[in-house]
Amino acid sequence: MKHCVITVHGDNTIYILLAACTADVRLWYLQNGLQLNPEKSEVLVIGTSSQLQVATSNLSSVSVAGIDLPVAEKMKILGVVLDRCLSFDSHATLVARACNYHLRAIRHIRHLLSTELAQTLACSLILSRLDYCNAVLHGAPAGSIQKLQCIQNTAARVVLCVPK
Repeated sequence: MKHCVITVHGDNTIYILLAACTADVRLWYLQNGLQLNPEKSEVLVIGTSSQLQVATSNLSSVSVAGIDLPVAEKMKILGVVLDRCLSFDSHATLVARACNYHLRAIRHIRHLLSTELAQTLACSLILSRLDYCNAVLHGAPAGSIQKLQCIQNTAARVVLCVPK
């Protein structure tokens, strides 16, 4: 698939480039016998704060392959939550929430488990979530990384029965 990268140069330039980009996407869909499902499709505009202010001030939907798709604030792709500025704060929050759920469950039954079994559970339920797609976090703000580091530290304390 042809990727469309649009750089904001001015107010009108973005709309011309966006129209060309969506025409390319439509052509790719037609060549590959595909159709968009408008109920499951949305558009994510990514850029710096100033670029987003210019690009999305009057943009509520984008026409792709003849279908108007809404512009989203964030989007989940293969388990990774992308936001408009690629800060990954939403991704870190959702991963931390899922890991905390499993940590609470392990904590409830920890007294019944050997250290080895608790470690296996923590690795399979928590650390696997932390490791999944962590390469996309390279260059992410320290606050997002810190959320995930706290989860890893908590998992170690739960496994080793060490109080906080």
